[in-house]
Amino acid sequence: MAASEQVEVELKFDVDAGHTAPDLRVLPGVVGAEEPQTFGLDATYFDTENLDLAGNRITMRRRTGGKDAGWHLKRPTGTAGARHELQLGFDDAPEDGVVPAELITPVIALTRTRALIPVAAISTTRTVTTLLGTDGRPVAEFAEDLVTAQSLLPGGHFQEWAEWEFELIGTAAHPSLLKAAGKLLRNSGGRAPSSASKLARAIGSTPTVVEPHLGKRPTALELVITDIAIHRNSLIAYDPLVRVDAEDAVHQMRVACRRLRSLFSGFPTVLDATRVAHLDNELKLLARILGDARDSEVQLAIDESLLRSENASPDLIARLTEAEASVHDRAIRTAHVAMNSDRYFALLDAIDELIASPPPGPDADLDAGTAVDRAITKSRKSIRKSQDALASFAEGSPEWEEQLHTIRKKAKRLRYSTDAATPLGKKRHKNVARVAKNIQSALGDVNDTHINRARLAELVAGGTLSGPDMFVLGRIDARQEADGERALAAYRKAAKDL
Repeated sequence: MAASEQVEVELKFDVDAGHTAPDLRVLPGVVGAEEPQTFGLDATYFDTENLDLAGNRITMRRRTGGKDAGWHLKRPTGTAGARHELQLGFDDAPEDGVVPAELITPVIALTRTRALIPVAAISTTRTVTTLLGTDGRPVAEFAEDLVTAQSLLPGGHFQEWAEWEFELIGTAAHPSLLKAAGKLLRNSGGRAPSSASKLARAIGSTPTVVEPHLGKRPTALELVITDIAIHRNSLIAYDPLVRVDAEDAVHQMRVACRRLRSLFSGFPTVLDATRVAHLDNELKLLARILGDARDSEVQLAIDESLLRSENASPDLIARLTEAEASVHDRAIRTAHVAMNSDRYFALLDAIDELIASPPPGPDADLDAGTAVDRAITKSRKSIRKSQDALASFAEGSPEWEEQLHTIRKKAKRLRYSTDAATPLGKKRHKNVARVAKNIQSALGDVNDTHINRARLAELVAGGTLSGPDMFVLGRIDARQEADGERALAAYRKAAKDL
């Protein structure tokens, strides 16, 4: 299906019905306007019974009439006045059919297994004036709307109102156009909108998701739950990006899983450990599934970087990159299957339930700052103990390499423990966080070189490469060996500061 996505940048105002709009040709960069056109628009809006989309400032609709009839999904961008708009015409998704998968996939982490139902019917008589720039190209559209809306929710009611919308289009708009339009329309009778969208006004109050924040003297439980909410939001934000295999999305979603788990392990007595054990195991499984895709991503990037300066044959390039690309494709497909399972949606539900009704542990009422200090102290001691154990193994032995891996995991946990203090607004653990990150990064590079050199050795052992390709592999292996030694030296330097 030919779905298209764009960023919509618009202003919205309430206005008295029939109020005369100003002449917008006085705006900067505007030299003319097309004749106004009037359309009749009829839209049905969809959401879950719990209003999961509306609560996250998302609208999903099927609209007839106008220039963009079809299925629309609008989501926040994080920039005031701007939203992502995904459109799908009726040629690709029938008007009388179910909500198309292209609109469901970006929000399925919110809707999960809950059915999408009609929640509002809105009809709009829209008069549109297209504003033209100096080269005659459209730069903005001004819409005068007369709206009638019927909520389809239990106890819903009928409403009528008028509003103005001003939307930038194309890329030729004057930089100050949006600001100037806002000032002009406000001075001409436009009022701040009573709701964020037509849907919000039609259905009334919704259970809007509240961004997590702390009071002045938070407890350990309040801090942990705030951090869980932050990482839950991150996990859900990266979900649609993983589904399209966007750059770095798998990594960031995996990090969200790990950060959630680090709160359980770093603050084990703040929450009831028996109540969160299952949740921890489910997050561990999801992180492992995402990890397979992430590892292949890293390996592909390393291979491409190493081959960039080498005169490698097409056969060698294929052996190093194409096989790994196939591994990545399989890993992504596996991740997508897992992310469409009832088990995954049950995990998201369980995280929400934990945030809404956290099971307190014995240290739930401990001062948040004290809890962070204890977690960091404990984590540092654990790393030092592992470093002492490392010295007892022969360098390069399997036991030595496994211990390096253990130290890396513990350094990551220490880093996450310091990050847990971020909502407190205190920076006294900044240096510890820096050292932990340096240890984690250096040992990650050591691990990557070990994995890559093992792959190179397997290719050499196959005995099917040409002499020139064997020479290239030898050069690459030497570079990887040197990179590993530098990374190990960086780890030893960082470890002294712990």
